Amino acid sequence: MTEQIDLNKYKDFVKEVTSDESNSNKELCDRVAQLTDETDVNMSLLLTAAIGLSAECGEFAELPKKVVFQGKELNEDTIFHMKRELGDILWYWTNACRALNLNPNDVILENINKLKSRYPGGEFDAFYSENRKDGDL
Repeated sequence: MTEQIDLNKYKDFVKEVTSDESNSNKELCDRVAQLTDETDVNMSLLLTAAIGLSAECGEFAELPKKVVFQGKELNEDTIFHMKRELGDILWYWTNACRALNLNPNDVILENINKLKSRYPGGEFDAFYSENRKDGDL
């Protein structure tokens, strides 16, 4: 016989394994205030960027999913829609750079350097994709 799950007990379990900052508005506000005092990071802008990137990446991913798995036409309108979603992604990405006081050009340069280090032959290799050096997240 399969064990029955009690969702109310699960809800209580989830609460116990969730951080205070996630469970409490006051703890969240206190943590954001602490980070704001201790760093020069714009926390409200960083949160806006993080949540916005997640949402917009989901909206972008929805389009190829519909094309590949649901028969949506890959036409000029669909490509235009993807173009607009990519613009939204770039907008939030730029706000993340602003929040962290990062030069967007430096972010791209760091990405190039990371990929050059990851793929020493200068081209994609599945081995290096799966077997990364220490520190290469």
